[in-house]
Amino acid sequence: MAPKTARARRLGIALRHHREAAGLTLETAADEINSTRSTLSRYENAQTLITPATVRALLTSYGVGAEEVASAVQLAKDARKPGWWVSYSYLLDPRTIDFIALEAEATAIANFEPSVVPGLLQTADYIRGVMRGGPHTLGDDLVEQRVKVRLDRQQRLTGDDPPILDAVIDEGALLRPVGDQSVMDGQLRHLVKMAELPNITVQVIPLSAGYHRGTRGSLHILEFADPEDPIIASVETVAGQMILDRAGETRTCTKIMEHLRSVALSPADSRAMLLSVLKGR
Repeated sequence: MAPKTARARRLGIALRHHREAAGLTLETAADEINSTRSTLSRYENAQTLITPATVRALLTSYGVGAEEVASAVQLAKDARKPGWWVSYSYLLDPRTIDFIALEAEATAIANFEPSVVPGLLQTADYIRGVMRGGPHTLGDDLVEQRVKVRLDRQQRLTGDDPPILDAVIDEGALLRPVGDQSVMDGQLRHLVKMAELPNITVQVIPLSAGYHRGTRGSLHILEFADPEDPIIASVETVAGQMILDRAGETRTCTKIMEHLRSVALSPADSRAMLLSVLKGR
């Protein structure tokens, strides 16, 4: 199954919109192209990549104008282009690949982490410490490959047209040792440095804030440039990563993130705390 990229989701939404505007059911529309209801449903939900030729056939049968058909066909072509993460498909589970594919197209990323430094702001040595302390015993080669995946994900932050990153970290993550002292010192310095970039904001929730809505686990929220692209949320559970895209779910996640920002220290006070923790080590 191909990763559910933002382009594939946008195309699926357009296909469903045009079908409904034409007053056709899934069954009737599928008959128009000699396909099945389940196949068309997978196209509309971006669970299966649709060929440009099938997009053209579908939209033509819906009576869509030539300009919109051409735009959708180009979107189908773009959605089929492999991303850098494809070469790591053997290494990561499908849900993680799906999330990386979506993250790569996001224009705004909000991330809360209760126990570790956010992945997009981790140093290589810190990543190694996290990987070696995970639930699975990994050999050195696998650890290094996973380190490279995460470092590749980070490149957008300092590249052309970088996304906005709002990172909220629980103070406990700053105090929990990962690796030796030099690893933690390097990680804290890296956080201070990255927070100086205009597209990155780092806020820390102090332990004095007590119990808050983020104590149950990490949370990611992705936003995209096209207003037709719904917000995506991702949460970590004991069963792994879950991607949420239903309106009710994402609204709840957005409210939780707003709460976390409100109980966190300001960016300036968070920087002061990072420096204080680094000085006190």
